[in-house]
Amino acid sequence: MYSHIPALRPIWLPTSPRSSPATHVMGLSLDHGGHLTHGSPVNFSNKLYEFVPYTVDRELELIDYDEVRRLAMEHRPKIIVSGATAYTRTIEFDKFREIADEGDAILMADIAHIAGLVAAGEHPTPVGHAQMVTSTTHKTLRGARGGVILCDSDLARNVDRAVFPNAQGGPLQHAVAAKAVTFGEAMTEEFSAYQKQVRANAVALGDTLTGGGLRLVSGGTDNHMVLVDLRPLEVTGRQAEEALGRANIVVNRNAIPYDPKPPRVASGVRLGTAAISSRGLRENDARSVGEMILRVLNDIDNNAVQSQVRDEVLEMAPGFPIPGIDS
Repeated sequence: MYSHIPALRPIWLPTSPRSSPATHVMGLSLDHGGHLTHGSPVNFSNKLYEFVPYTVDRELELIDYDEVRRLAMEHRPKIIVSGATAYTRTIEFDKFREIADEGDAILMADIAHIAGLVAAGEHPTPVGHAQMVTSTTHKTLRGARGGVILCDSDLARNVDRAVFPNAQGGPLQHAVAAKAVTFGEAMTEEFSAYQKQVRANAVALGDTLTGGGLRLVSGGTDNHMVLVDLRPLEVTGRQAEEALGRANIVVNRNAIPYDPKPPRVASGVRLGTAAISSRGLRENDARSVGEMILRVLNDIDNNAVQSQVRDEVLEMAPGFPIPGIDS
């Protein structure tokens, strides 16, 4: 019946950097807050390129720019990637550019997680420092799922051709329109106020958790999320994720820098305040959420506590309806 279909040719995928073009790239290590696509061994980025990871300082848990410079001078990467998925402090794009220029590298800033904050002026912009800026259009930018690439004019032709025809086919016009709406909303005063609230809620949530005996990685936050070290309570990230899930509080387990536990277990959780801020929660509400989290974590195996918190969440949620969704 299907004899007219030609035999499919096998797809070749390199299994190690040795099969790659041997182009060196630097990115923040995944287990120190970097992104999967910034050189994780399981990702295409590491299979196609020779990635050199940089890390955060063991004591301060901040990006070690001296180490970044040392590695850049030693390995001479063609691209240095600045950006993260679980880094709660300000990324100093100007320092990255100085290092990139000294090593004759291109600076690529991945701002997927902080794009909304950047658009609202709540985090320094990489534009003017990085020759290339990439971002998703969801996450803190709060738009349709998709992406955007900004770059210097001398890179534009190569970037355009890398997207089409090299990587993808024709554009989805409804997605293009949705991105236009996203960018329009990001230019409003209401969006700026929202991003300020996101940061304020993150600080309030973090302070509450710290007051309850937990430790925040790097000691606090400058953006929309907190990375919580659960070891003071002798609780793992997996335990916290599962127990809080039963209490209707959704979090994800996350490794902390120099984590002694494997990623599937992890010693931390990553909490973000973008979604609750969109629903209208303010600082006092974020503190209430933090107190609920602490009650669950302080008695991790107590099903009665989880049930009680779940009921409180169900009682609280209708007061903060999801925008655009009628109940």
